[in-house]
Amino acid sequence: MIEKKQVEKILVRLQEVETQLSGPEAASDQKKYRALVREHSSLRKLEACAKKYFTLVDSIEEAKAIIADPNGDEELKELAMAELAENEESVPAAEKALSFALLPPDPDERRNAMVEIRAGTGGDEAAIFAGDLYRMYSRYAEIRGWKVTPLDSSPSEMGGYKEIVFNVEGEGAYAALRYEGGGHRVQRVPETESQGRVHTSAATVAVFPEADEDDELEIKPEDLRIDFYRAGGAGGQHVNKTDSAVRITHLPTGIVVQSQDERSQHHNKDKCMAALRSRLLENARIQEEQRMGSARKVMIGSGDRSERIRTYNFPQNRLTDHRINLTLYSLDRIMEGLMEELITALIESNAELRLKAELGRVAGESN
Repeated sequence: MIEKKQVEKILVRLQEVETQLSGPEAASDQKKYRALVREHSSLRKLEACAKKYFTLVDSIEEAKAIIADPNGDEELKELAMAELAENEESVPAAEKALSFALLPPDPDERRNAMVEIRAGTGGDEAAIFAGDLYRMYSRYAEIRGWKVTPLDSSPSEMGGYKEIVFNVEGEGAYAALRYEGGGHRVQRVPETESQGRVHTSAATVAVFPEADEDDELEIKPEDLRIDFYRAGGAGGQHVNKTDSAVRITHLPTGIVVQSQDERSQHHNKDKCMAALRSRLLENARIQEEQRMGSARKVMIGSGDRSERIRTYNFPQNRLTDHRINLTLYSLDRIMEGLMEELITALIESNAELRLKAELGRVAGESN
């Protein structure tokens, strides 16, 4: 059971944050102001979860007292018993929500996401599947009201993509998509298969948090090699006749980013720099966590492309996420972007892992 005093002690900070936000100094430091806004939102969520949970707890105690009263009215006792049953049924979900709200806020959860999809084993079918994944994420983003912006793509002759890189811009995009990183396997009968046999092919996905102005990333001009070249594939005659495509190599790390989806060389360069900042941000975090000896904050899998995270079985309309042993028989709906059940299950499973780790840390400190 969660202690009320523990929560109240944390929520004292809410008044402090609101005072700072209303002060004249807040607007003078935009970085600090944004941090305060994020903290305020997190504390408000905690306050709402705490109110719901402790209201239920108090109501349960009141109902039990009415039921236990030997001189109480029988009709009132019946009402109390019904209320008690209803509230006791609601407590586990409210307690879980409050427990999750007590976790330290993730600074990345509000960020935009940069996603890379690459066709793996399976030839043309793998490229088609990569295109299907891109469409799935695009439809999901559309449903959420997010904006999808392609950065670079390499279309396949038979359809789909050998590789596609794109940004997803919207509140909480990275928080929702961060668990998509890894190997995705598909089992289905390809359109080119005349015998009706089920084939297995794969695509890999990588997801990065988009860097913003608050990230202290120093990119020296002398560390960059910038190449301009003629864009290929679809895009119109103007695109194909000018050196509008841009490739940037970060020499110290060997990271290569490129963009050819815009007609303007300048816009493609801006997209490349945004992608490079995101890749460098992720690199810096991995190195820091390795140096500190800490586990990855994302505890559901490593996000490594080599890790097989999910199987899409079309003949049985079945999707299986191997990390959390979740199987859903609604693959057709998921491929149309209706991913909310899947995304929610991954977020909640990861929150439970974080909560266990946090409780273990606190228990270790108290011993």
